[in-house]
Amino acid sequence: MPNLEHPAYPAADLLHLEGLVPCRESQVSTLLSIFGERQQFSFPSIFIYGHTSSGKTYVMKTLLTTLQLPHVFVNCVEYFTSRLLLEEILIQLQSCPSGTEQTSPVRCDTLNDFVRLFKQAVASQELQDQTLYIVLDRAEQLREMEANILPAFLRLQELTDRNVTVILLSEIVWELFRPNIGCFEPFTMYFPDYSIGHLQKILSQNHPPEYSADFYAAYINILLGVFYMVCRDLKELRHLAALNFAKYCEPVVRGEANERDTRKLWKNIEPHLKKAMQTVYLREISSSQWERLQHDGGEPGQLKGLSAHTHVELPYYSKFLLIAAYLASYNPVRTDKRFFLKHHGKIRKTNFLKKHEKTSNHLLGPKPFPLDRLLAILYSIVDNRVAPTANIFSQITSLVTLQLLSMVGQNDQLDGPRYKCTVSLDFIRAIAR
Repeated sequence: MPNLEHPAYPAADLLHLEGLVPCRESQVSTLLSIFGERQQFSFPSIFIYGHTSSGKTYVMKTLLTTLQLPHVFVNCVEYFTSRLLLEEILIQLQSCPSGTEQTSPVRCDTLNDFVRLFKQAVASQELQDQTLYIVLDRAEQLREMEANILPAFLRLQELTDRNVTVILLSEIVWELFRPNIGCFEPFTMYFPDYSIGHLQKILSQNHPPEYSADFYAAYINILLGVFYMVCRDLKELRHLAALNFAKYCEPVVRGEANERDTRKLWKNIEPHLKKAMQTVYLREISSSQWERLQHDGGEPGQLKGLSAHTHVELPYYSKFLLIAAYLASYNPVRTDKRFFLKHHGKIRKTNFLKKHEKTSNHLLGPKPFPLDRLLAILYSIVDNRVAPTANIFSQITSLVTLQLLSMVGQNDQLDGPRYKCTVSLDFIRAIAR
């Protein structure tokens, strides 16, 4: 039995729409109830919010296009001023019934001009007998425009005396939109995040025709088991699924396993998924480079060139400064004489340790150190003589700006600045190497 039912729209269109918007049937059903029939006046403004990749833009485009409802769809990031936004709405309105693009220029400087031209466009396109929908995606940009733009869109139906509904799509809640002087309250609707079951159902629909649906569903289940805790963005997960599926199929292609040998398939793909998890959202390399590294990288899990954080290019002395800062953060002060002086004299051995010294310094985290200790360690680890010039001090400031060092003290006359090293041991090893 279909989940979407409405007497004003053909059952075949609703069934087709239901297949295009999986796991969003309840939201589409609510929207259809608000829209009503084509000739009925709908709610003046609707505010739809939810996290990124929760289906807001896709559902609205699919709903309006599938049911062939007259609409205008504008991204407020692309048209970032009120003039560009109003003119784009009027330009799209010229081609609303036919769908053909119109390039005739439209001049619209003020909101009064927009209301007048909007009435003329609706009359010329013969849209008086049905609801026109204006969808403003990324609507949070409206807050950066003139103060009268958002209230005007919320009650555009009243200003123009036309059958028009404005739909605002945003990632933030309505309370961050509401002006201090008050405005017309829109109908608010929330799109929740996709659950892991929803993601499994949606991603499994994209299975390649040469493999069975159960085989691809098992792959998606493995993929979500690795990435769901760090990434719930549907677009990113779809990209990762397409990128790593060829590696998952390798044992099947070589004849070493069949589609039901889940354990062998998992052991083959596990190191590659873990390596890909380190670069989620970063796009440090292209898809073609990733595929080439999978084939030519040799031992899995040792693919090179995937982490930009271990290949930061720093000036010559900045590298030594960072190494010195790491040594100062994790080594006690009393060990400096033993580590960094050639003739430090005889050191008395002790057979006991204090309670707090039994814990590894790496588990306790970095300790703050003064500037003079940092420079003293720097002079001892650099082979040639380093003069304390302005260049050295400016490189320390640059390391703080890059957040490789953090300043924890005040730079005044009584107490000099104190710093902490914020990078990991692997980072320091890569620089020292």
